[in-house]
Amino acid sequence: MIPFSSDIAFTSTVKNIQAEKGSRASYSKVEQGRGWQTAVTSELTAFLAGLDMFYLGTANAKGQPYIQYRGGAPGVLKVIDEKTLGFADFGGNRQYITLGNLSDNPQAFIFLMDYVNSRRIKIWGTAKVVEDDPVLLKQLEDPEYSGRVERAILFSIEAWDINCPQHIHKRFLQSTVAPIIEKQQAEIQELQSKISEYEQRETVRNKP
Repeated sequence: MIPFSSDIAFTSTVKNIQAEKGSRASYSKVEQGRGWQTAVTSELTAFLAGLDMFYLGTANAKGQPYIQYRGGAPGVLKVIDEKTLGFADFGGNRQYITLGNLSDNPQAFIFLMDYVNSRRIKIWGTAKVVEDDPVLLKQLEDPEYSGRVERAILFSIEAWDINCPQHIHKRFLQSTVAPIIEKQQAEIQELQSKISEYEQRETVRNKP
């Protein structure tokens, strides 16, 4: 049992570097206070509900890391219970690196990005692959998303932390931007039609 939940990331080496760089005192206060969360909260649930993608980190038996993009419909990463998240594993390029890594090393990491509101959440834990569980797959699938579900992956939370918004460039969803662009294009077309009608009237009026 680690003394503080953040120790999953703040190893003794990390803490020594923090001390050398001058940030250990502030992080020590966080440890002595509430510390990092270790279970799903209403804040995390709300954060997950609007996200249609996330990044999953795994590592093989030798420690070689691998990051994979995971996407779907909003809420693609679902809350199973207060300590567990889950998502449907869709058919892809069939390299199976994540599956192989999790077979050798269950340690995993989830990186959540809300580009619109410049927010990010980091989640440490372990993950496992679940094959042939129709009830779980039904719970995780989204009938409005066309991706083919092959299996489920369950993520057990050990600690999570909200990162600062510094240096995050804003990105906007196509579903958010498209209606605005369509409206502007319609307005431009309407104005162009009015200009064309005005020019035609002026041409007729100015004829000798």
